Amino acid sequence: MNARDPQRSASPAATAAAPAPAPDSPPRLLGCGTAVDAPVASPQAIGFKAHNLARMAALGLPVPPAFVIGTDWCAQPRQLQRRHWQGALDALAQASGLRFGDARRPLLLSVRSGAPVSMPGMMETLLNIGLSDATLPGLVRQTGNPRLAWDAYRRLVASWGEVVWGLPAALFEADLAAVAGSAGGGHGEAERELDFAALRALTRRHLATLQREAGKAFPQDPMDQLEGAIQAVFASWQADKAQHYRRSQGLPDTLGTAVTVQRMVFGNAGGTSGAGVGFTRHPSTGAPEPWVDFLFNAQGEDVVSGRRSAQGHDALAQVAPAVWAELLQATQVLETEFGDMQDFEFTVEEGRLYLLQTRAGKRTPKAAARIALDLFDAGRIPLATALQRTEGLDADSLALARVLSDEGGPGAAGTARPLASAASACTGVASGEIALDEACARQRSAQGVPVLLLRAEAETGDIAALEVAQGLLTQRGARTSHAAVVARQLGKVCLVGCEALHIDLAQRRVTIGAQGFAEGEVLTLDGNAGQVYAGALRTVREADATLLARLAALRAAAQRH
Repeated sequence: MNARDPQRSASPAATAAAPAPAPDSPPRLLGCGTAVDAPVASPQAIGFKAHNLARMAALGLPVPPAFVIGTDWCAQPRQLQRRHWQGALDALAQASGLRFGDARRPLLLSVRSGAPVSMPGMMETLLNIGLSDATLPGLVRQTGNPRLAWDAYRRLVASWGEVVWGLPAALFEADLAAVAGSAGGGHGEAERELDFAALRALTRRHLATLQREAGKAFPQDPMDQLEGAIQAVFASWQADKAQHYRRSQGLPDTLGTAVTVQRMVFGNAGGTSGAGVGFTRHPSTGAPEPWVDFLFNAQGEDVVSGRRSAQGHDALAQVAPAVWAELLQATQVLETEFGDMQDFEFTVEEGRLYLLQTRAGKRTPKAAARIALDLFDAGRIPLATALQRTEGLDADSLALARVLSDEGGPGAAGTARPLASAASACTGVASGEIALDEACARQRSAQGVPVLLLRAEAETGDIAALEVAQGLLTQRGARTSHAAVVARQLGKVCLVGCEALHIDLAQRRVTIGAQGFAEGEVLTLDGNAGQVYAGALRTVREADATLLARLAALRAAAQRH
């Protein structure tokens, strides 16, 4: 297999035109403790991710130090040279007390995208940049944790193959299955149970896969890694899914993405370490309660990628109550500062909390109405803002489908037994024919047939299929994964982590529990109860009368003013 150069997917305007002068915007340090550049640069210049990181650092929230390469480099990334960001890297290393590429105390980095508008999961991230055969022993000495070091290394090698060289993820999943099976752990979630010897074997298998499939070896020079990661993240602005998302949302291609380079913190350090994603309020109902997914002994991509299932926050609250209390306090600070419900990412490293991102959270119309009304009633947003956020919301747009109960007659919930349960990422009810890929979803939808997209994992690459589907059901994935966030934004019913679901793409069939279905048969997804049914159930649409009354009172108050 030939490796794909990510730059070849860049737009013709970005590659074929005569080179333009390099942008006059040197990378800038975002935060070291509570010290940040003042004033904070605009989201248009450095992307919302970096802009909000700087604001969080200025608030005294625990943010690992970082530097950002601005959006104006996105149109001509090949003009970017090491000399442009070397000074920022040196400052970041000084702030961290570590040295990038050092064999004894290596600084490891994450390299993340960040556009001026939120595009969940549409561009790329690389973690653990700087790990190599030479620096890995230093990380082991530094942390006293060989399992952490080998887990981070195998993740870097696999993500490099996928993101930078364009190799299929299935190659590395096959490596994992082989090693997990030989270690007696099986596939899937068992990767987090592998010991350092198994992870070392997995890393070596990944390195061999990379050499075999790409025809070249994984880069051992950390500076080569950082340069390649920055270029790959810029190139992901032109990825098919990113372009499709921009078209669907009416966003111009000229916005560009920034690249944020940040000191790594490790949720895969074992013990009280882990990674999580959350919302300061319920994104489907608007209820004023944190809505968090968390995985112990994991990195953030495990949660947001859609390839792994996650748990709610109960385990974190029980195992590390002090961390949970600190996180709750941080959510209040975020809502006060930003004046809106926030979608945030965080890592816990050996009992210490770090915030990695915050942004306005995607929400259903019902949640949008309740959140705006609650924030207005609490005095956190003015009347004009509450009106703007609830504009166009009425009884029809706020109506939510629910399955009829026994008194509903034939086809009601009381006459049908659920096939399986799953985690609900978005409320509502949807019925339709099973579609197992984009081609089937588009074909049946074009014929006027409602479809449900069934996938093993909730991935943002399915956005084109998700747009034409009524709902999404996945075998793996978290409620807060990027694909689930996009489904919620599109108003699709979404159930994830359905362990009873098994998909046979070769036979175009699925099994849910003990019952089999062919592609094209009908299912119903009940996002309110988190259940899956055979056939199409009867539903009724109802709006929350109390919410409508509050909206009417808000608008009446505006007229009086």
